Amino acid sequence: MRDPKRILLIKPSALGDVVHAMPIAHLLKRRFPASHLTWLIAPAFSQLAERHPDVDAVIHFDRKKTGDLKAIDKSSNTLLSLVDQLRHADFDLVIDLQGLARSAFFSAMTGAPKRIGFAYARELAWLGYTHRVQSRGKERHAIERYLDAAEELGCGRAPVRFDFGIDDDDRRHVDELIGQNTSPIILLPGTNWKTKRWPAEHFDELARRFQTNVFIAGAGDAVELSKLIHAPSLAGKTTVMQLAELLRRAKLVITNDSGPMHIAAAVGAPLVSLFGPTNPVRTGPYLRESSVVRLNIACSPCYSRSCSHHSCLRKLDVDTVMKSINP
Repeated sequence: MRDPKRILLIKPSALGDVVHAMPIAHLLKRRFPASHLTWLIAPAFSQLAERHPDVDAVIHFDRKKTGDLKAIDKSSNTLLSLVDQLRHADFDLVIDLQGLARSAFFSAMTGAPKRIGFAYARELAWLGYTHRVQSRGKERHAIERYLDAAEELGCGRAPVRFDFGIDDDDRRHVDELIGQNTSPIILLPGTNWKTKRWPAEHFDELARRFQTNVFIAGAGDAVELSKLIHAPSLAGKTTVMQLAELLRRAKLVITNDSGPMHIAAAVGAPLVSLFGPTNPVRTGPYLRESSVVRLNIACSPCYSRSCSHHSCLRKLDVDTVMKSINP
């Protein structure tokens, strides 16, 4: 196959997964510099793709507006519009890093002659691919699995670069938020699963011990959780790019397993990552294994979004976390 002219990268969400896909965009453009690279992404995270120096265009997939494929009749106009856009874009290469039925459907709808995805993709998604990347084992980081796809295309596995496209406006905004507080300590209490959340009272005690130059950041539930933690809150006051700049300046970041954790790892912030029901081998901060703090208990990792006792994080006390900061 000759070098592709128009490439589609499919990775709509979530925040951490989109961050993990950023190096793949760079490797694709490095291998195929004359190509036009489009990223199919959810609007909430589209700024990451729009600011990426190797991405030429963005196609939005808004799950709420476009609709679930199981309810195609309720949103057919929007869904058909997206499908029509994909069909007429003349993609000759598609890389599906999402690996679900929905993303494989969009891959197939492009009609691209080469559609790459994972042989172990869920929901029979592999049926939508012309080329399938084989598994090299489950106990590997998500970025390593994405790099398998890049390698399959002759892009190699390095360099692993994260380009956030932070600009002067982002820097000025962070200046305004933290004032004269250089090298702040940032707490990231938010998560997308309640079971991944270190108790807010533990974060509060941690903030009290630091006393000064400590801030709360993040989005979503971090805004509500910040009300329970005695520290100045920047939660909900930054875009993704501004959060990346804030974390880049941090003296220390203490975080749950979350999307912002992956941003902190990507920008090289000193990091303490608190893990409970998930496996840091698969979804931990990339190449930052030493930053992980977790309890070795029989039921962890369980990957459960509900739990009656939440022992893995409730029993992870502040003293243990402090020892990881000051061994």
